[in-house]
Amino acid sequence: MSETLAPVKPGRLIINGEAVDAASGATFTTTNPATEEVITTVAEAGAEDVDRAVKAARAALDGPWAKMKPIDRSRVLWKLGDLVLQNADEIARLETLDNGKPIFESRLVDIDMVARCFHYFSGWATKISGDTTNLNPSVFTYTLREPVGVVGAIIPWNFPMIMVGWKAAPALAAGNTIVLKPAELTPLTAIRIGELALEAGLPAGVLNVLPGKGRVAGEAIVKHPGVDKISFTGSTEVGQHLMRTAADTLKKITLELGGKSPNIVFADADLDAALKGATAGIFYGKGEVCAAGSRLLVERSIYDDFVTRLAERAKKMAPSDPLDPKTRLGSLVSKQQMEKVLGYVETGVQEGAQLVAGGKAQPVNGKGAFVQATVLAGVDNRMKVAQEEIFGPVLAVIPFDGVDDAVAKANDVFYGLASGVWTRDVKKAHTVARRLAAGTVWVNMYNFYDPAMPFGGVKGSGFGRDLGEACLHEYTQVKSVWLNLE
Repeated sequence: MSETLAPVKPGRLIINGEAVDAASGATFTTTNPATEEVITTVAEAGAEDVDRAVKAARAALDGPWAKMKPIDRSRVLWKLGDLVLQNADEIARLETLDNGKPIFESRLVDIDMVARCFHYFSGWATKISGDTTNLNPSVFTYTLREPVGVVGAIIPWNFPMIMVGWKAAPALAAGNTIVLKPAELTPLTAIRIGELALEAGLPAGVLNVLPGKGRVAGEAIVKHPGVDKISFTGSTEVGQHLMRTAADTLKKITLELGGKSPNIVFADADLDAALKGATAGIFYGKGEVCAAGSRLLVERSIYDDFVTRLAERAKKMAPSDPLDPKTRLGSLVSKQQMEKVLGYVETGVQEGAQLVAGGKAQPVNGKGAFVQATVLAGVDNRMKVAQEEIFGPVLAVIPFDGVDDAVAKANDVFYGLASGVWTRDVKKAHTVARRLAAGTVWVNMYNFYDPAMPFGGVKGSGFGRDLGEACLHEYTQVKSVWLNLE
């Protein structure tokens, strides 16, 4: 590897302001997918731990957190953002060790987003308000916008620390308390940010972190009658299960699920910029990105030349040591994920797609879940590689003829999370953006995010929004008050 690594301390649960072991004493190991070496052991939460955490969250919700002035909540969240930046090198290293993503992304992209989430939503803590209405001179009527209550946040393994910011920052700004379960594969940065939250002054019980198995700890959170809302980011299959389970207790639920996002390149686009955008759209994050531009729709008149240039670019992106600052393509999160991705490549070729770049595992120093940057050309939109989420560095390139064909193919998929449009024609850009069935449309750019801009999907990609003012409606509820003045 590129440096001598200091050992990582064992991870523990954070419940009621303390780092504790699981009630059962159970632990699991978390492994570096790039080296196949164990990083450390982590306490494994069970149903009893979930119950303890929910009770702590409820006590904090009804006690110190409810009594804290919004301006003081704001200060705590801002300080947490500062602490993330102050500990950026440590947190980024943990993320890269746990997930396999390049340290370039962890340190120079993801950390900034986490900090900005806490800074941005700290400002909202003092600005959430109700309204007054004029119904009748003899009645004073107004609304209160109140916290939903105890939020169960279940986050995925592809962007562990970013998801802590996306879920915790707005929920806390709105006055809720949280029981957060990071993915079993990548628990370390959520635990570390949970520790920093206490250092920032967050009262005990406000943010509880429970690493563990989804089918045990995650299931217990969703079923617990003391949890008022579930915020989930992950696969569509799991989201469907959580929605059915949450119905038993009538929990409020928001789901940000999978995607098979179209990235559309028109012949009148800046093709150099589109080439870079198409590359970043699928190979950033090793393609383990829900909004990845995994279907590249290219206008037929430029298709052959664009595919050739794209393949040349992909072939230069060799997988490498994730801790090397020069690396741009790291390890997939696990060998299991690698086998799934390679299976899709094989299926695509069997269906008739042409493999023009990559398509193979490429270990680094003989180890790791590394997959080459892969481009499949000649893809028909009905093929499995065009319809199903692969979640890896695999790009399906599909030709189209004109605006109507592009929109039809873009929308002809189960998902509706994100999309991209590349054109110099402003009218075309706005027209196509309106017609695309997606929660986000990037025009002449791809994979850009900001805490102030809402993000979420339609159709099979779920419902509800993270980020922006819009997400605060997911973490609050409205109460109407009538006061008789006669």
